[in-house]
Amino acid sequence: MLSKNRETKQFSWEDLGNIQIGRPNLGNNVPVEIFRLYLYSIRDVLVKKYGVENASDFFRDAGKLAGIHFCKKYLNVKSDFDVFISDLRKIFFDLKMGDVRIESVDLENFNILLTIAEDLDCSGLPITEEEICDYEEGFLAGVFREYMKKEFIVREIDCWANGGRICRFRIKYKTES
Repeated sequence: MLSKNRETKQFSWEDLGNIQIGRPNLGNNVPVEIFRLYLYSIRDVLVKKYGVENASDFFRDAGKLAGIHFCKKYLNVKSDFDVFISDLRKIFFDLKMGDVRIESVDLENFNILLTIAEDLDCSGLPITEEEICDYEEGFLAGVFREYMKKEFIVREIDCWANGGRICRFRIKYKTES
């Protein structure tokens, strides 16, 4: 990302640098407010420049890219589904990204209902009557794409920002239309 040839550079985990060398005193932890400061200021600029739908698409695309790389870095794509989900839940919790729960699974049609409590994006926000976790939609789509080697559609169907106390996502195979 920081290379001189940014137009052709593809993201890689190494682009994140060596946190231990670069932040020997401050370390790896940052308050959620600072994460949201980045997230919502970028969202605001994108919405003003490109509109709400395009901004949401940008966040989904970025989330998907991050989810693919996250899966490669932290999860075993060769494990069976139950182990994969257990590992996903654990790493989300350990990294303080949220508390993942599976509400229902239909592996035959691949339809999952997944919740995230205390997520980074919106837990604790004021009620706005909208689902706002576009980045998490993309992130989950990227994680499942990397694991299953298929494309997924992930849509948030309940959100803290619309009055829920958790964010609920429906994860399905992407079908050609």
